[in-house]
Amino acid sequence: MHIHILGICGTFMGGLAALAREAGHRVTGCDAGVYPPMSDQLRALDIGLIEGFSADQLALEPDMFVVGNVVSRARTVDGSPKFPLMEAILDAGLPYTSGPQWLAEHVLQGRHVLAVAGTHGKTTTTAMLAWILEHAGLQPGFLVGGVPLNFGVSARLGAGKTFVIEADEYDTAFFDKRSKFVHYRPRTAVLNNLEFDHADIFDDLPAIERQFHHLLRTVPSTGRVVTNGLEESLARVLHQGCWSEVRSFGAAVSDFTAQGEPHHFQVLQQGQPVATVEWALGGVHNQLNALAAIAAADHVGVPADVAARALGAFQNVKRRMEVIGSVRGITVYDDFAHHPTAIRTTVDGLRRRIGPGQRILAVFEPRSNTMKLGAMKAQLPWSLEDADLAFCHSGGLGWDARSALEPMGARAQVADTVDALVAQVVAAAQPGDHVLCMSNGGFGGIHAKLLSALQNK
Repeated sequence: MHIHILGICGTFMGGLAALAREAGHRVTGCDAGVYPPMSDQLRALDIGLIEGFSADQLALEPDMFVVGNVVSRARTVDGSPKFPLMEAILDAGLPYTSGPQWLAEHVLQGRHVLAVAGTHGKTTTTAMLAWILEHAGLQPGFLVGGVPLNFGVSARLGAGKTFVIEADEYDTAFFDKRSKFVHYRPRTAVLNNLEFDHADIFDDLPAIERQFHHLLRTVPSTGRVVTNGLEESLARVLHQGCWSEVRSFGAAVSDFTAQGEPHHFQVLQQGQPVATVEWALGGVHNQLNALAAIAAADHVGVPADVAARALGAFQNVKRRMEVIGSVRGITVYDDFAHHPTAIRTTVDGLRRRIGPGQRILAVFEPRSNTMKLGAMKAQLPWSLEDADLAFCHSGGLGWDARSALEPMGARAQVADTVDALVAQVVAAAQPGDHVLCMSNGGFGGIHAKLLSALQNK
């Protein structure tokens, strides 16, 4: 069939486009504000991209319009529709569906789905799990909300029975307000962690816990739920009802635990050493991600020692502590962190790697809907404790970033444009510094601008 994807450059929809293309469908799509890595992947697949959501795209006459959750019925100030293509589809009575629904019907049917859910670490853990199954010879399909460096693509169909998917709790589409993950019907469900996020669609933490419980309701009795034993919120989710085998990780009494430093540790299963992980990643969060992936892989017959050997060759995901370049002894990194907890764990991971003697300059933009609403602004000073200096891009915020960062004193600076932010960072940077840029978007091309400005300093 010919599918036309609205919002094709989102990490999920871009991955779906790659899967559809691999399955032999004709794929086109449209979006606004196209940026890498997904735009690069789509062009490499020769998938036609249209800028914007104009109604004249009806002339493509696809068999199905697949609608991303970026699309809404919103109106602009002058009353015109923000997404005229969607209005035209509705007016003409043409067939449309959501991305998760299309995926469930055309890709996941009949597969052993391993779904990775959680507020943090979904992308990295999904990539780890896919790589473990690949290393074990299972030839998994996968859809990751990023580009795993071991594979070079965010999605593939795979030749085996298993399919690994990043399971997002964000809503499905403007016409389906359930979390995306309720469509996937996993046999193995990973609950990595759970805290409040997505303040634009969830009122409070219990509302998100309810969606996670909806996910548990879809796991069969022969399935497995892998859960973080350190999280009270997940304990509450399980307490609402669970009909599947449960395996825990992380806590001292969990089924899967770690002993040692995050970069080199023993894996214990029911208290017995079963494997050793020695790899390039750092941070306690990645150690927990590894345990989750090992416990999930165990459910499809991959022994812990095989999984650990695979992790030894794991190269992480693009935009996860990715070194973009180094100029005059100053290293510039790109990372996807945008929630205060993710920012804190990312800065902590870099601090553990470089030690106390070198400076971290944390450069970030509160870009997610939750952060734009200011729901977590009070946590920002806490999230940046391990950084020597912090630089915040405040453009488009409805709250005062300077006031929120005031507890940091002179360690924090704020700018309302990317260029002004670059100037602040360059003025402060010294040889030996580590400049850590954190955003869930393109960040106005700040990485290239920083490297260029540092070169000309």
